[in-house]
Amino acid sequence: MLPWKRALRPLAALLLAVAAAAVVPAATATADASGTAATSSGWNDYTCKPSAAHPRPVVLVHGTFGNSVDNWLGLAPYLTSRGYCVYSLDYGRLPGVPLFHGLGPIDKSAGQLSAFVDKVLAATGAAEADLVGHSQGGMMPRYYLKFLGGAAKVHALVGIAPDNHGTDLNGLTNLLPYFPGAEDLLDAATPGLADQIAGSGFLTKLNAGGDTVPGVRYTVIATKYDEVVTPWRTQYLSGSDVRNVLLQDLCPLDLSEHLAIGLFDRIAFHEVANALDPAHATPTTCASALG
Repeated sequence: MLPWKRALRPLAALLLAVAAAAVVPAATATADASGTAATSSGWNDYTCKPSAAHPRPVVLVHGTFGNSVDNWLGLAPYLTSRGYCVYSLDYGRLPGVPLFHGLGPIDKSAGQLSAFVDKVLAATGAAEADLVGHSQGGMMPRYYLKFLGGAAKVHALVGIAPDNHGTDLNGLTNLLPYFPGAEDLLDAATPGLADQIAGSGFLTKLNAGGDTVPGVRYTVIATKYDEVVTPWRTQYLSGSDVRNVLLQDLCPLDLSEHLAIGLFDRIAFHEVANALDPAHATPTTCASALG
């Protein structure tokens, strides 16, 4: 691949994210003033009570430029149809920026997640929740677990293409020092993006002393075709009770990249379900795409 084409891949991913959000029918769902998606498809139902088979509610945490609805039009119905009580939130909103969230300071976003988990636990009567996040949404909860008391309220964290150790966007972030003021502008305008650059102060604090905290099960589901969180191996976690999964080890034919793995890849969804209920896990294969 020509170097200029490789450099454009992250931009293409961003444009795909914007397009994916734009094409979602407006009538599908809306978000109320509290940042909770109001849907008619079975998730964010605060009358839902977890069953004996699935005793913990599942909180879905969207990625950068995502929101509580569009990010989960595939996975939320997949889980609710399997008997889970499923909830999603909006976080990291910037003033005057509708629809595209996850752009605010990530430590503040983690505080918003903390409040939302408390709300879900109060409504369902459960002692713990499970978290499933895409991209930033798979990494940001680790701040909640590590610094905001979340480990006592969360049983498992499943990260789909999470940027656990940041990203260099195929090397593009290495160009920032050559453009005076670019980093300051990024920090001021979209701190949630600046926090995700490999080597940022936020990530240095997050990963100091180890990737995990005791008492939480961690699963990372990655794709080698990820063009946003690069190098893709940096998504993996080290520590106790961690399972790192490469999608192509489960199905070599799966070509999903950063967006597809979270939005509609049913092979990845099957592995999410396995992570949420490992006692009843079944093999994830290419045939899982039909499940």
